[in-house]
Amino acid sequence: MWKKGLATWDEYRDVVTVRRDATRKAKARLELNLAREVKDNKKGFFKYISIKRKTRENVGPQLNEVGALVMEHTEKAELLNAAFSSVFTAKAGPQESQTLEVGEKVWRKEDLPLVEEDRVRDHFGNLNIHKSMGPDGMHPHVLRELADVVAMPCSIIFERSWRTGEVPEDWRKANVTPVFKKAKNEDPGNYRPVSLTSIPGKMMEQLTLGVIYKYVEE
Repeated sequence: MWKKGLATWDEYRDVVTVRRDATRKAKARLELNLAREVKDNKKGFFKYISIKRKTRENVGPQLNEVGALVMEHTEKAELLNAAFSSVFTAKAGPQESQTLEVGEKVWRKEDLPLVEEDRVRDHFGNLNIHKSMGPDGMHPHVLRELADVVAMPCSIIFERSWRTGEVPEDWRKANVTPVFKKAKNEDPGNYRPVSLTSIPGKMMEQLTLGVIYKYVEE
């Protein structure tokens, strides 16, 4: 409009702002309704989730070791994986042996603190709904709206994982997305990896870190 002289820049900007806010609110209402009606409308809920999980292709052809352009998705993924591994895989150095000092308290299994349901509920209730979901497909907006429902089962899983030292397999997986940095986009070395992991898995890490920190302080 303003480019054609039908409105001033300020008028155009105000209209764009109002329209953007209205779109965001409409999207939030839609997602909230889908989360609330998931028991009666599972088809609509999972259809929306499947649409949100679709991503656009953002990695073009990549140069291999001999300087040839690679077009196939699988080959591009292998090149990027090799580039990421070469940067982030470090050789393990010799570790110094550590001895327990006299009088230092030993953390026995029966002393492990409990993962309280209320704390888990609070964490779910404060989730950032704009964060990306992990490979398990659990969207933070849905988890936040269903905090009262998922708090108890998740607290049980967290507690069991905490005491056994085992992590659910799905929480050890990640969707690694290559993000372009600068220079030539056909060079695999010009991308950095971003790992999208399970939201409940990340929450368990935060809770575990919190109780360990509290225990050390005490």
